[in-house]
Amino acid sequence: MSNDTATAEAAGPAEAAPPVAEPIPHGLGVSLPPADARAKTEGTFPYAADLWAEGLLWAAVLRSPHPHARIVSIDTTHAREMPGVRAVVTHEDVPGAVLHGRGRADRPVFASEVVRHHGEPLAAVAADHPDTARMAAAAVIVEYEVLDPVIDPEQAFEAEPLHPDGNLIRHIPLHHGDPDAAGEIVVEGLYRIGRQDPAPIGAEAGLAVPRPDGGVELYLASTDPHGDRDAAAECYGLTPEQVKIVVTGVPGATADREDQGFQLPLGLLALKTGCPVKLTATREESFLGHAHRHPTLLRYRHHADAEGRVVKVEAQILLDAGAYADTSSDALAAAVAFACGPYVVPNAFIEGWAVRTNNPPSGHVRGEGAMQVCAAYEAQMDKIAKKLGLDPAEVRLRNVLATGDVLPTGQSVTCPAPVAELLQAVRDFPLPALPKDTPEDEWLLPGGPEGAGEPGAVRRGVGYGIGMVHMLGAEGADEVSTATVKVQDGVATVLCAAVETGQGFTTLARQIVQDTLGVDEVQVAPVDTDQPPAGAGCRGRHTWVSGGAVERAAKMVRTQLLQPLAHQFGMSTELLQIADGKITSYDGVLSTTVAEALDGKELWATAQCRPHPTEPLDETGQGDAFVGMAFCAIRAVVDVDIEIGSVRVVELAVAQDVGRVLNPAQLTARIEAGVTQGVGIALTENLRTPRGLIRHPDLTGYALPTALDAPDIRIVKLVEERDVVAPFGAKAVSAAPVVASPAAVASAVRAATGRPVNRLPIRPQAAVFTAN
Repeated sequence: MSNDTATAEAAGPAEAAPPVAEPIPHGLGVSLPPADARAKTEGTFPYAADLWAEGLLWAAVLRSPHPHARIVSIDTTHAREMPGVRAVVTHEDVPGAVLHGRGRADRPVFASEVVRHHGEPLAAVAADHPDTARMAAAAVIVEYEVLDPVIDPEQAFEAEPLHPDGNLIRHIPLHHGDPDAAGEIVVEGLYRIGRQDPAPIGAEAGLAVPRPDGGVELYLASTDPHGDRDAAAECYGLTPEQVKIVVTGVPGATADREDQGFQLPLGLLALKTGCPVKLTATREESFLGHAHRHPTLLRYRHHADAEGRVVKVEAQILLDAGAYADTSSDALAAAVAFACGPYVVPNAFIEGWAVRTNNPPSGHVRGEGAMQVCAAYEAQMDKIAKKLGLDPAEVRLRNVLATGDVLPTGQSVTCPAPVAELLQAVRDFPLPALPKDTPEDEWLLPGGPEGAGEPGAVRRGVGYGIGMVHMLGAEGADEVSTATVKVQDGVATVLCAAVETGQGFTTLARQIVQDTLGVDEVQVAPVDTDQPPAGAGCRGRHTWVSGGAVERAAKMVRTQLLQPLAHQFGMSTELLQIADGKITSYDGVLSTTVAEALDGKELWATAQCRPHPTEPLDETGQGDAFVGMAFCAIRAVVDVDIEIGSVRVVELAVAQDVGRVLNPAQLTARIEAGVTQGVGIALTENLRTPRGLIRHPDLTGYALPTALDAPDIRIVKLVEERDVVAPFGAKAVSAAPVVASPAAVASAVRAATGRPVNRLPIRPQAAVFTAN
């Protein structure tokens, strides 16, 4: 011990130096935590179900118990006479447009002559207590003439029209190349994809408040507030200015969050009673009301040469749209365009149809259209590999497309498309240990802990899935968003009607402004329809379009901030830079802080972002229909008990084309969530609808993956090759893993069992081994 040390110890411990504050991360490329994280974890985040207003009434909706029936009469007398009931509305009380719909206005606010699906709204009630409202709704007497439902989409072509617009919503024939081209081998398959429910964390809820000017305000967890406002205004016979939608906290959204058939009766009741009206859906009503993933029937024939290179693809794709069109036209376009997958296919002939049935309505769910065809084309690639005795990954590598290749729609792939790099990354990633290499007490048999199976019956399989999705709208959709950035007293505020649905837009907006202006404190204003529109929150559009608008507005404010300094020192603003809250010139002559440069000024700017235009697919399925594309490769490792057919997903290795990582933690969470949702599609999630009736519309009967079902997810590679036409060069990340993971799990089960596995979710009997 040195003398200095001994002296210090004898004199007692020195006064501790004050801790140095860790710098708060900010700007693009760092894992800035969400601003609402604490409120959500503490239970103080304002969801619609928590709202209250003075003089509140409660609403309930009467829904059809039949999937198909003619309405003979509706008698609301008993309901109106019940004590506490303030209003009962039916189709006769709709003052404006009686039809609405996201993609096409073909759905009635209330059924009037016929019901076309189980759970269709017939009437709504407002009362002074929620129990009274529910009892009054049940007291509405409806006399039905029950009709045979059309539940098989193949029968829809020959069945009597279920709707004045007919049963066929859209037909897309895609012709590309030589119809007479043929390969040395041919593989065929028939595939079925089940009905997945988006199963939001919170069921639908909302509050409607009448306004003195005769209008109404709706407080909703809307993901497309301006679209919902316009639909409501038409229904109510009001101008859009008389209807205001205020977006409340969104409890998770992997689809169009709010059912318009839920929103519209709410506002009607508020207008009729002159009182605030609240409606909170039960989980059963949520299942009955909102749209689901399209169940799909797919027939495929692949021609390939002796080396495994695809020569021609022929396919038929049939989407079950349910009772109404919704966004089925968009889903069909994606399914047909991506029917061959991220592979070079010189000749392709695809027929796609979307038809009406009496099944529950289908609509937008992550990766719509692309997910269904991915499961089919990847099964076909496995069949080619098996027939030629080749490695499945090698067959895929011989066919993958790259930047500059042409899709079967005739559109050139101009964005980065590192598909081969992604596939090689997951193929070469080390495989997880086999059960025999780990302690037996740590190994979960398929079926979970204490599973019914025996270790000797378990087989391991490895499979692959490569998915592709389009970003933003397609086929001529006008994608535009507007944002305003204000700076005052050292605080920046972002006003943009882009809804935070869990995808992290509010965090991204803060990072953009921090990065551009060097301001630490950034607030994002709540969303309502008094702001300019930003569009729907789907297909990664807010990262691209709304993020681009925020960036442009922030750069305009930056110019306003720097211009006086540049003029003072006789230089252009381009020679000044902002970093870590400081403004410096290229030569070091100028150095000041952002706070000093602001000096009490109020600066603001408004900007728009509109991507380059697209065009509709023509009569042969050709056209530049998509703004951009994203790709994902997944390798699945599964253990299958081949005696009882239970499947355990051991690991999913993921490699993804992300353009640029803007928030590492957020990006990782989005990929992991997408992969887990895909596991649900592959193994458990299927909303059963025998004879058009939703069976077990609850979270007990509908099997979502639990923590025990979630596999180890290894993100082995993120390819950051920036898309030059996208703001920041970034790509959407959540949809692509949803598309690829079900196909990868099915491929791995095929490898383990030797069975074809042509249906999702995979049924136990499909995973039972049979000798070839």
